[in-house]
Amino acid sequence: MKILVTGGAGFIGSNLVRYLLKAKSCEQGTGGSEHTVLNIDALTYAGNRASLADLEGHPRYRFVQADICDAAAMRRVFADFKPDWVMHLAAESHVDRSIDAPAVFIQTNITGTSTLLQEARAHYESLSGQGRQNFRFLHVSTDEVYGSLGNTGFFTEETPYDPHSPYSASKAASDHIVRAWGDTYGLPVIITHCSNNYGPYQFPEKLIPVVILNALRGDAIPVYGNGENIRDWLYVGDHVEALHTVIAKGSVGQTYNIGGNHELKNIDLVKQLCGLLDELRPRADGLSYALQIAYVADRPGHDYRYAIDSRKIKTELDWAPKQYPSAGFRDTVKWYLDNEAWSTRLQNFARA
Repeated sequence: MKILVTGGAGFIGSNLVRYLLKAKSCEQGTGGSEHTVLNIDALTYAGNRASLADLEGHPRYRFVQADICDAAAMRRVFADFKPDWVMHLAAESHVDRSIDAPAVFIQTNITGTSTLLQEARAHYESLSGQGRQNFRFLHVSTDEVYGSLGNTGFFTEETPYDPHSPYSASKAASDHIVRAWGDTYGLPVIITHCSNNYGPYQFPEKLIPVVILNALRGDAIPVYGNGENIRDWLYVGDHVEALHTVIAKGSVGQTYNIGGNHELKNIDLVKQLCGLLDELRPRADGLSYALQIAYVADRPGHDYRYAIDSRKIKTELDWAPKQYPSAGFRDTVKWYLDNEAWSTRLQNFARA
């Protein structure tokens, strides 16, 4: 398949691009042929082309710097590349930044998605035969559109939307827009909602890299409120495999929830990461990094608990997470220890 990936220089996107270049498209009856990937990214603060530097010159990989809000640029991309699949990950995604600057999230996540859909629709309507049958538009969303859970229960694909932050509201709006383009124009769309991702190449503003990098610098490790908020953690390698499974085998018009089946309180995760750092990179004074934990004022509208029910994707598409969490967290800590220069460059760019 010829696959257009938006946001492919970001955390999940860069991991997805790597996965796609290794995967084969036998699910679509192509006899196991190899994918070709065009990565579109605006290279904002969280997009880092260096995350895919080793792929420069790869015969089946291309990169174009462009903004999904730019209709003319997207039109050129579709006309030139003629994708079979669109995997749409480009988004502003950090809740704290959405609280401080919501307009950026509305522009990229809502206007950008609708712009991309219009160009995808025009491309789809130009297709015929097998090309038209193969075409898919996958919109990658978040479990945060569902709001907050109490101590029990799980988000299912039928859970009503109840977003609480500008970020989750913008993603909820883009979900509805994608469904509208499917219902109104017949565009073959699919939506996924994932739980919290972790793994290599994650921008150092998210919880896990913040813990690791602040610990190494000797800075305070911030924990919102009392640290009792609960998240379901999904290894990014499992997530990108699920995305490939959904676009290759999923049913048009459907939504699939993708979870890691591993819930943790934020404070328990932070302490676990500190323990791994104590083992892998001990402090010079021999004390635990956990001494650097500092409780800070809670985030406005902070959702208490997210938990995903992944039975649909397991039953219908035979996907389940493979990475055992303790090994995944250890591998992630080791990756950041081995790639401190990558994190430093990205942090310096974000501050500039």
